[in-house]
Amino acid sequence: MEPDTTEPDAMEPIDLATALASFTDRWSPRIVTAVNDYDVRIAKVEGDHVWHVHDHTDEFFLVLDGELHISLREPAGERTVVLPKGSVFTVPRGTEHKPYAPAPTAILLIEPTGTLTVGDRHDDVPDHVDATTGHALR
Repeated sequence: MEPDTTEPDAMEPIDLATALASFTDRWSPRIVTAVNDYDVRIAKVEGDHVWHVHDHTDEFFLVLDGELHISLREPAGERTVVLPKGSVFTVPRGTEHKPYAPAPTAILLIEPTGTLTVGDRHDDVPDHVDATTGHALR
């Protein structure tokens, strides 16, 4: 059986700058590798995402470039965390949240394989947000 040339070679390093340069879509993550049953995804983001909830999983964010804001609806009320370049944040499972980037931003996400970008429950999905489980990096 010949290897699938559309998928990154799991036994070779992946340069994230090159991977990010390979696509232009916003809010449309690409899967760069997998760790056990988790996808490592990268995405270019700008503007609002959508309020959504992942009922069964946490969501890990690492800001590679730019700045990401994540609004959270928690029992104590609503708040926003600001993540500058190099920052990490985990949204706990069951927490309603909405990412927002005031300018072009690059992020890395870690989520279980098959996790939908708009969660298990969400507001109406705007046209600029890709409701996907991630796309193969080409």
